Order: sequence, then C-alpha cells, then structure tokens
Amino acid sequence: MTDTSLTASRVTADTLAAFSDAFNRHDADALMGWMTEDCVFEAAGGPEVHGTRFTGRDAVRAAFEAVFRTFPDAHWGQGRHYVIGERGVSEWVFTGTHTEGWRIEAAGCDLFEFRAGRIAVKRAFRKERPKQPA
Repeated sequence: MTDTSLTASRVTADTLAAFSDAFNRHDADALMGWMTEDCVFEAAGGPEVHGTRFTGRDAVRAAFEAVFRTFPDAHWGQGRHYVIGERGVSEWVFTGTHTEGWRIEAAGCDLFEFRAGRIAVKRAFRKERPKQPA
C-alpha cells in the first residue's frame, strides 16, 4: 500500500487520487492540507496566457471555494493520476451545472509540481465546449 499521509516525503498517484476525491467532496480543508504555504493555482480560464493565477493559501482556497459555489454539483470523474519525481498529472472529465443554469462536460487535466511532499503548483487545463442547457 502506498502512503498518502501528509507526512510522506513524496507525492504519489494515490495522493493525487485522494486530492481528487477531496475536490469531489468540495472539501477545501482537505485540499489545502495537501498544498504548500506558498502554493499556486492556475485556473483553466482567465485573461492571461496561464489563465488566472492565484498565489498563496488564502487565494487558492478562495478560488477552489468559488468553483464549488459556481458549480454546486461539480464533479471530476474518470480520474487517472501519474507522478514522476516532483511532477504529476491528473486526467479527468469535469461535469457540473453552473448557477446560471447551463451544464458542462469536458475533459481536462491538472499539471502539478511538488515540494517536500506537498502540492506547490496546480495548473488546470480543460477542453472548451459550448454551453449546454441543463
């Protein structure tokens, strides 16, 4: 069995699976437990070439919680997780209904950078699809 505890010195595919499970529970406390103090989250959308960048625990937590409010039924399914050294990838299919009433189903992935057994950087990428009625 692979150690997925926060005391592990290395992030594993099991860690990323547990991180994904916390997203599906909309559990910001658990998510932030896996992040470094100076963590960075680059959202899939935004005005910059990298999307919208959130830096630091408070900003990253607020960004995650905004997704949960905007898509109350947000779910990242069909997860596949890979780790090579201090980098990792999670592939998923995002589904959710926006509070404005439209629905999304789109494939995506996260690219991760790790430091000291925690997630330092999470970069989200998602296929862009036309809005679908709920």
